[in-house]
Amino acid sequence: MDDDLWSAWLLHGRDAGDPAYAASVRVATEGYADKALDGARLAAGMTLVDVGTGDGLVAFRAIDRLGPSLRVLLTDISAPMLHHTEALAVRRKVEGQCRFLRCSAERLDGVDDSSVDAVVTRAVLAYVGDKSAALREFHRVLEPGGRLSIAEPVFQDEAFFARALRDGLRMRQADPAQLPDRFLPLLHRWKAAQFPDTEALIATSAIASHGERDLLRLVQAAGFEEIHLELHIDVVRSSVRSWEVFLGISPHPLAPSLRAILAERFSPEERELFEAVVRPSVESQHALMTDRMVYIRAEKGSEPRPLPSGA
Repeated sequence: MDDDLWSAWLLHGRDAGDPAYAASVRVATEGYADKALDGARLAAGMTLVDVGTGDGLVAFRAIDRLGPSLRVLLTDISAPMLHHTEALAVRRKVEGQCRFLRCSAERLDGVDDSSVDAVVTRAVLAYVGDKSAALREFHRVLEPGGRLSIAEPVFQDEAFFARALRDGLRMRQADPAQLPDRFLPLLHRWKAAQFPDTEALIATSAIASHGERDLLRLVQAAGFEEIHLELHIDVVRSSVRSWEVFLGISPHPLAPSLRAILAERFSPEERELFEAVVRPSVESQHALMTDRMVYIRAEKGSEPRPLPSGA
């Protein structure tokens, strides 16, 4: 199977090929998927659209819950990812319940108007450029009373941190009284390679131009009703304990790994300094990570009833 950007990250870059870290990632993503499915309130005989299905986690966990009566449409822009997931469906013997559609979230080709009971996403809208168009598509395909449930990472704070590093570095460089800081430019270079670090870049970035309140506003503007949002921020011990894993992973599909950043953007002396500062923290088992997820559930309102004759 030929990899593209999305399949390469999902199948390799997300966990750097490390089985122990892959298991921890799986536990976390299953939790996100389960909460999104809770919000969809599925019942036997329903039809679900799993938008941006990836490796089919949402779809397969929904089938596990509801059994053979559930019908699932699995959409993705990645042909390799769809082929991979279709093979998983065959292995699970649930291919008869599944229909695979290659399309973007902004244009759900092959899904009729008002034809499904629920639309669920997990880590999809975060990467969509035109989120308004995607949400309008979700509204279009849902039948009246159908439910939207999304679980999406929020990356805006990471971009703000990269911008703060950039601004702090400029201020230090402009002040002759400040002593040189050898590590700060390296920290900024790392973060700026993975997240936008200027106002202009943030404003045009699919992953960083929005926060949870922006998503709430977009869901409402798309015509949804009965909207509920939960923002979960968890500061926990990092599950990355190996320097090799830390080098190999990346925070999202659009970001290069730290290994690639060090190889392409750092001199040998800079790589040595960076590792001397960062590696002890990674391997100390005391490093912290912050996970930000927003969950939104909403309904498509009932269609207006026709007026009685003569009214």
